[in-house]
Amino acid sequence: MSTVFSKVISGEFPGRFVWQDELCVGLLSIAPLAYGHTLVVPRTEVDRWTDADSALMAHLSTVAHRIGKAQVEAFGSARAGLVIAGYEVPHLHLHVWPSNSMADFDFSKAMEDPDPEQMDQAAEKLRVALRLMGDAENVPAEND
Repeated sequence: MSTVFSKVISGEFPGRFVWQDELCVGLLSIAPLAYGHTLVVPRTEVDRWTDADSALMAHLSTVAHRIGKAQVEAFGSARAGLVIAGYEVPHLHLHVWPSNSMADFDFSKAMEDPDPEQMDQAAEKLRVALRLMGDAENVPAEND
């Protein structure tokens, strides 16, 4: 059975993409801790991160690193948070979001109904920052 992430990646469900390559995508979380909260998701369905091969984990980490740098630049945050939780969807994903303190790591404070216009603006800010960092080949034009 396909996961919700596989359905977003295939275009069956909508998503705000900020990164696409042959191994993974980066898309905004629908329940963000902050505007710009991005999920780095492998295209292949792997449930637990400990089941992924080390090459895939290295790639996901590299992409999360690039997105985190872009978030700090685009949103002026002190840091970028990074968490692999793995309970919400049985498909490996790395949470990366703009953060200014440890209080920003509280998933119980995730937005339940984020403003769509602010979500679109956050996605575009990240795309612009990633392009400026030299990652244009992996940054879709809007939600290609």
